[in-house]
Amino acid sequence: MQPDEFGPEYVVEVRDAKIGLEAYLVIDNTARGVGKGGIRIVPDITKDEVFGLARAMTWKNAIAGLPFGGAKAGIKADPFKVDKEKLVRAFARRIKPILNSLYVAGPDMYTTEKEMGYVAEEAGLDSATGKPASMGGLPHELGSTGFGVAESVEHGLQALGDDVRGKRIAIEGFGNVGTFAAKFLSSMDAKIVAVSDSKGFVYSKDGLDYEKLMRTKSGKGTVTAYEGADSTGPHEKIFELDCDIIIPGARPNSINEGNYSKIKAKYVFEAANIPMTLEVEKKLTEIGRTVFPDIVVNAGGVISSYAELQHMTPHQMFHLVEEKIDHNISEIVKRANGDNYLRRYAMDIAKERVREAMEKSPFLLEKESRLR
Repeated sequence: MQPDEFGPEYVVEVRDAKIGLEAYLVIDNTARGVGKGGIRIVPDITKDEVFGLARAMTWKNAIAGLPFGGAKAGIKADPFKVDKEKLVRAFARRIKPILNSLYVAGPDMYTTEKEMGYVAEEAGLDSATGKPASMGGLPHELGSTGFGVAESVEHGLQALGDDVRGKRIAIEGFGNVGTFAAKFLSSMDAKIVAVSDSKGFVYSKDGLDYEKLMRTKSGKGTVTAYEGADSTGPHEKIFELDCDIIIPGARPNSINEGNYSKIKAKYVFEAANIPMTLEVEKKLTEIGRTVFPDIVVNAGGVISSYAELQHMTPHQMFHLVEEKIDHNISEIVKRANGDNYLRRYAMDIAKERVREAMEKSPFLLEKESRLR
């Protein structure tokens, strides 16, 4: 991505060769408030990817109507082979001067409430959200992001005059987001026909039992060990299955030039950040698919972050997520007026709100005075 009128404002590179720390923090835009976005730990993270994710947070926070700007951080490491505590604490110490004032961290890929606790211990309680409940946090392990995805599906279909009940749903990724999305969608009487993890997908035309899936994943380490399924296969093939709704919920660009035309689902709800490029997303809509963009669908986590900073209870947080998701989805579908390229209208709303804030942002003026 190239810099533009919206940002990025700060690009921070952090390295410590002694402990193997290599990390990036991009604070994209703070006109609406402090930059908010998670810290992920993956071995192939790049500065450009972090920039893209930070920009997505700028739009996501604006659409959600939250007093946050957009930011993101990435630590370049294999989360299964490193001492995550050592790396996260070191990263937090090095960016401590801008934590709270310009950036507030949160959990993301391969970081949890535990890692956010490390950040808070190093830089203060308000330096991170998604902390353990013992630290006053609303951990994402409560399922706020997955709950928001399920709410997006329910309210998105309602706004289009459709119904979630009985819909056949395939979910790519069975981590924190995918598991809770499956849980809440199952409670809405949707039929989860397929899920995938890094080992592959599992499919059953009659639907997969959520509790059995969880036991299988916990006990066998992969959903592909689910007994009684109709079929399994490579994880990327989940996008080719016969279903009504596909929910990409893993890494960026999992839907791409090579597979978008094979998607049979009528609806795509983007639970992952940037699961496809804008070009691929546009092509998908041109072949008749309706795509609900990530900056709306997976906003449950950052709405929960706001609730945490406001010291809300879990019950109040879930109510806020539902309220905001319902309002945002309804506004976007109303603006679209039958056009299935929903991102255009979501982006119109986000840009309007960010531009307005950039013109008269008290946060921006306060920040500039601090940096003089």
